[in-house]
Amino acid sequence: MGFTSAWAISSHTDEAVADLAPRLLPAMRADRAHPDAGRRWSAWRREPLPDHRTWFSPDGGNGEAWGAIESFQALTAPGHHVDEMCCGSTDPSFYVLDDVWEGQDEDGMFISVHRKEYAVSSLFHALGPARAALLPGWCGTFLLSAAQVRESLPRVERALTFTPAGRAAAEGRDWLDYGGNEESVLDGPLRVWRTAARRGLGLCGVAVHLY
Repeated sequence: MGFTSAWAISSHTDEAVADLAPRLLPAMRADRAHPDAGRRWSAWRREPLPDHRTWFSPDGGNGEAWGAIESFQALTAPGHHVDEMCCGSTDPSFYVLDDVWEGQDEDGMFISVHRKEYAVSSLFHALGPARAALLPGWCGTFLLSAAQVRESLPRVERALTFTPAGRAAAEGRDWLDYGGNEESVLDGPLRVWRTAARRGLGLCGVAVHLY
């Protein structure tokens, strides 16, 4: 069955962050506390995955290798609790398109939408576990005040700033197809982080299934 997913980072005032917190933070914490979450993260940190172009080959896509791939994909897919909260299943009065993303200006938001792909999966594979661990929150989900955005910016810059060779290597590990003017997952998050820090705004990161 096909699906379309989105990962977005949107900018908000501290008042808006406080309004979102009672709904989103418990869902984010529940996904992070899932019994399998820590196990999957530790497994990926111990043994990062090989080149994604080998995943579905006869030699790279079966046995122990395939088990590690499935574990990583489950780790970096939209979390169950956040997904249900953001798409109205938990609370029909709350929907991410209307209550989180509506009214965002282009400079204050990054969004990556893909069919049968997860943006966070591609980003984390491109970064590797050491850089991914520098990003706040849990696997692309976070809700941060303006002060937390400013405090975390140096770590995000370390995670998403590359030498020319490092950038080329990361681009080779990022498997997403960027059509038209769509922004890369290697660029958009840092741009929005810097913009929010400059404007004194907080940030909300969520990954969801749109359909």
